[in-house]
Amino acid sequence: MARLLVTGGAGYVGSHALRALARAGHEAVVIDDLRAGRAAFVGEAELIRADAGDPAAVADVLGRRGPFDGVLHFAASIEVAASLADPLAFYRNNVSASATLLAASLAAGVRAFVFSSSAAVYGSPARTPIAEDAPLAPLSPYGASKGMVERMLADAAAAHGLRVAALRYFNAAGADPDGGLGECHEPETHLIPLALRAASGGGPALRLFGSDWPTRDGSCERDFVHVSDLADAHVLALEGLLAGRPGGAFNLGTGAGHTVREVIAAVERAVGRPVPVEPAPRRPGDPAVLVADASRFRRAYGFAPRRSDLATIVATAWEWERSGAGR
Repeated sequence: MARLLVTGGAGYVGSHALRALARAGHEAVVIDDLRAGRAAFVGEAELIRADAGDPAAVADVLGRRGPFDGVLHFAASIEVAASLADPLAFYRNNVSASATLLAASLAAGVRAFVFSSSAAVYGSPARTPIAEDAPLAPLSPYGASKGMVERMLADAAAAHGLRVAALRYFNAAGADPDGGLGECHEPETHLIPLALRAASGGGPALRLFGSDWPTRDGSCERDFVHVSDLADAHVLALEGLLAGRPGGAFNLGTGAGHTVREVIAAVERAVGRPVPVEPAPRRPGDPAVLVADASRFRRAYGFAPRRSDLATIVATAWEWERSGAGR
């Protein structure tokens, strides 16, 4: 059993990872300021309501409640459009706060650090599927902020021997099949919950951002990975780092892309109703295609997504949406 600090553990991916860590027998303390999370999502874990970038709060938790074997860092601002509108807020919340957490972790003797990164670090790649050695050319301050934190972690690993894994998610989606956890963003900006709400009459028509992308049907193509598979990947990464497996940057995806129109069709099959669609211009910061080559993490850690077919992703998201718990 490892003792872990989890930042952002009351949020979407963080709460699913927290549940997976508990199932694996690990003990976690959560730091979350609850701006974007829910206290109920942390379950039986201890919750410290604080900003993960607050030096005094982080040092206090790591010092008084330690020692900790590892840190899993999910706390961040995530919305691409908001990062374009207010980039400095993203650099402050994502980069400065991470530097604070990293320094405190090193001072406390933490051995392993798992970072919630993003495929947004790649921008518009020249080739797909995207491997980890592709150039980093983010199109938004959000993506740039994730790349900056990755560089800090790599430097800390080289200088101090910290064992680090930066997990570059592609499109996290779905909800825990066992219930009680799912997407809960305000405002909601992710495709699948918005499509579900549009189909069920619980939201406005779905905006289709561009219909002339260089894809098979003119809509953007993305690699969707079930959030519970992402959660399992964090457990594998944390346990692997502590056991001496190689760190670095790893893609988390399936290697299969689905277009927005294909997702709409899957939602219509699940709900049994059409998704009203409203054409809209392309959004700044959107690449046409993002599909992962996730073979590096599979080889190093034995990761194999079990729930990430599109039908399962949409079905679990629809169960969560129907429960009304995400509103």
